[in-house]
Amino acid sequence: MKKRHFLSAILLGSALCGLCAQEAGQGGISPEMLKQIQSTYKGTPSDKAIRNAIARNSMKSLALNQENQGGLDTHFSVRVLSKGITDQKQSGRCWLFTGLNVMRAKAMAKYGMPVFEFSQTYPFFWDQLEKANLFLQGVIDTGDKSMNDQTVEWLFRHPLSDGGTFTGVADIVGKYGLVPSEVMPDTYSSENTAMMSNLIGLKLKEFGLQLRDMVAQKATQADLQAAKTQMLGTVYRMLALNLGVPPTEFDFVRRDASGNPVATEHHTPRSFFEKYGDPSLLTDYMMFMNDPTREYYKCYEIDYDRHRYDGHNWRYLNLPLDDIKQMAIASLRDSTMMYFSSDVTQLDLKRGLLDIDNYDYASLMGTTFGMDKAQRIRTFASGSAHAMTLMAVDLDEQGKPRKWMVENSWGADAGYKGHLIMTDRWFDEYMFRLVVETRYVPEKLRKLFEQEPVRLPAWDPMFAPEQ
Repeated sequence: MKKRHFLSAILLGSALCGLCAQEAGQGGISPEMLKQIQSTYKGTPSDKAIRNAIARNSMKSLALNQENQGGLDTHFSVRVLSKGITDQKQSGRCWLFTGLNVMRAKAMAKYGMPVFEFSQTYPFFWDQLEKANLFLQGVIDTGDKSMNDQTVEWLFRHPLSDGGTFTGVADIVGKYGLVPSEVMPDTYSSENTAMMSNLIGLKLKEFGLQLRDMVAQKATQADLQAAKTQMLGTVYRMLALNLGVPPTEFDFVRRDASGNPVATEHHTPRSFFEKYGDPSLLTDYMMFMNDPTREYYKCYEIDYDRHRYDGHNWRYLNLPLDDIKQMAIASLRDSTMMYFSSDVTQLDLKRGLLDIDNYDYASLMGTTFGMDKAQRIRTFASGSAHAMTLMAVDLDEQGKPRKWMVENSWGADAGYKGHLIMTDRWFDEYMFRLVVETRYVPEKLRKLFEQEPVRLPAWDPMFAPEQ
């Protein structure tokens, strides 16, 4: 309590100092300061040429580093073969596509199928319903707190998202199963999620206020749960209208490598997941992160970073890059793809190359951009924004990686035949998360997962959902 009073006094003093500076005319841009600022722009012929160029072109195209435009090296010494590039279209479902693609590769290899794809719409339907419940139950749990409380504010800012993490893949398909793409195909709203998500999110905020009113009026838990169930019925209908009604059973025709039918099977989503998916998603996978802002070899867990209220928060072990690379190489050597997520800064999409030397904004703008990885994280300038499937590495004579490749979910025409190639230097700066099967994790690292995780808040800069 004393610490709280002391902190309040500091904040009050800072506020008063700010008011004093404002009243004294300090802190603003004075005429003298403006003259000094304006004098820094010389208007040289080179400045004028750059102004003229930027007026008619994108800065990204102007900053493209021509010295880095040599031929693209597409050779990889260790590569897992993939068949068919998926396309998430205008949606934030990269996490779901990536998780399903990891399982898809295993199913195609096991059963010799030339073409196969899980329905992304089916688990996405349940993901959105479960996230709606997570929000509404979170509102009930925090109903006695002020609207200014940071957790309450975070909930109402993020009632629903189409982004997510690998843990969400495991929790959703582990509960609801999977179906093939032809049983529940994509719709316009699954491929273009913005309007549907906005409308459901708007309705959830309205429902959230109603639940808070009920808490304030001392409603019983039974009444709150009954109200929540009715609200979720509205959400279910909105999802069904946009995505279709999830099937409860179906027939699946499996084909051989030549495309000939070899079996017609009757399935429920659960039985299909158990045969063609990976039921060991939570028990046999471990999640790792490279976050230089926090202590390495420690476990961390993020509040509300889950897809089901009764599911699992994102829990991971923070490691130096060398440890992560060794596990990734071991997995790829054994023909096993991995869930991988990163920033996609410095992407030359035309070539499909991620390299820190792709763009030279410093020369274009006449200033440097010198933050390191930790500084970018702390200032929200960089984070784990996009999930992809790690499928290849090119090693030198000493076994050190030169470059990596991922299977992406932006369609076959985006990047290098639907893939992105990343230099190892870029990997060091912008790689954040990797999910590895337990068998590729050294025993000493497995034991570290037994420690009590450090709990981090949902609004931490590193943990926006992957899009």
